[in-house]
Amino acid sequence: MAVRPEGTPCWADAMFLDLEAAKNFYAELLGWTFGEGQEEYGNYTQAYSDGKAVAALSPQMPGMDSPAAWNLYFATPDAAATAARIREYGGTLMMEPMEVGGFGTMVSAQDPSGVFFSAWQAAAHEGFEKTGEPGAYAWVDVRTRDARKADSFFPSVFPFEVQRMDDDVDFHLWSISGEPVAGRQKTEEGTSDGLPPFADVYFAVSDCDTAATRAVELGGRLLSGPADSPFGRSATVADPQGAVFSVIDLQNTKGEMPTFS
Repeated sequence: MAVRPEGTPCWADAMFLDLEAAKNFYAELLGWTFGEGQEEYGNYTQAYSDGKAVAALSPQMPGMDSPAAWNLYFATPDAAATAARIREYGGTLMMEPMEVGGFGTMVSAQDPSGVFFSAWQAAAHEGFEKTGEPGAYAWVDVRTRDARKADSFFPSVFPFEVQRMDDDVDFHLWSISGEPVAGRQKTEEGTSDGLPPFADVYFAVSDCDTAATRAVELGGRLLSGPADSPFGRSATVADPQGAVFSVIDLQNTKGEMPTFS
């Protein structure tokens, strides 16, 4: 697998207070299996779908009191240079560039609108081994109330080509060399979900309604949907420990594709 172009989503992980409970939830919901946790890396545990790496779960670090959340990584050829641009354009570095064994180098940050994300300079670990299929990563929407700050930050840090949806919805499409890789969705003040700004990671499923129902049966919460769109039928859920993500059936599409300019 070739290393992904700069700015392409390449990995996702999440930390949990109860790692075993999280593994059980995602195994039941997405069919994941898990490798052995690596003690030297804080029991970081890779998840697999059909034997291919699709994400990772790990225990929360000692002293952490933040809620569980999914973290999306964008590919970078130079983590130090990405960190410098993060600072230059008003972001906050949560973790300076750190080499992770021979796997690669990571940097974690928060954009000026409040969205947490990471960047990954691949070495032995190149990221997702499967995407766009049931059980694997499918998409990410950066959801924030302060769209202006996100719009000035992300395309400055990463080489995104930006197009705005020709609709009433305030949505920007981010592409790399003409290939859509992510979206920016403005969430309105006072929305009922009460969620902070975040990177909404979508995992593909074979049936959105079944997955949403199953998530609730397993102790999670349905936050929105299921809803139809030209991109697929999707729902946003929170797992039992509060980590928010979306599920999408990419084959179940309805409506005309929007135009962008």
